[in-house]
Amino acid sequence: MMQFAPKGRQDIDWGSTPNTVKPIGISFVPQSLSKVLVHLVFSVKHRHPLLHDKFRDRLHAYIGGIIRNHKGHLLRAGSVEDHIHLFYVQPRTSAPCDLVQAIKADSSAFLRSLAPHLANFHWQTGYGLFSVSSTHRSQVEAYIDRQREHHSRENFQDEFRDFLKRYEIEYDERYVWD
Repeated sequence: MMQFAPKGRQDIDWGSTPNTVKPIGISFVPQSLSKVLVHLVFSVKHRHPLLHDKFRDRLHAYIGGIIRNHKGHLLRAGSVEDHIHLFYVQPRTSAPCDLVQAIKADSSAFLRSLAPHLANFHWQTGYGLFSVSSTHRSQVEAYIDRQREHHSRENFQDEFRDFLKRYEIEYDERYVWD
């Protein structure tokens, strides 16, 4: 069944299968575009100080690969002994919770393979995921770069509470930590 379009438009062949449309004479790829910047924060289970300098860069690079494999882009990673900050472009084709799950599961397995004392490594169950405006990109990157300095004055729990307040996220203190 053929339907002719008005002048200047594309003719459409509806095909023999219901709900199929085949443009005639033109090949095109529809675009779905997005750029969602995300600041992800989570800690080592019970905030044990297990993220040591000797493998920190390897961990950040490994997580960058996980994000890249999901079609995202890691912009910045920063961590101290008990938690990590990741700033990335959320992939258009991945749900945020699915990517976080992949990051945490795959990086846990990676860390367990690095040293005997990490054989039982786990991240905390929860996380904080915060949207960031493109106009604030440089501030977030600078904040992540200054993690060591920042945490000489403030612990992870206070920092995380501050994020929750700043982003107006209601929470029950009993269920935030593990």
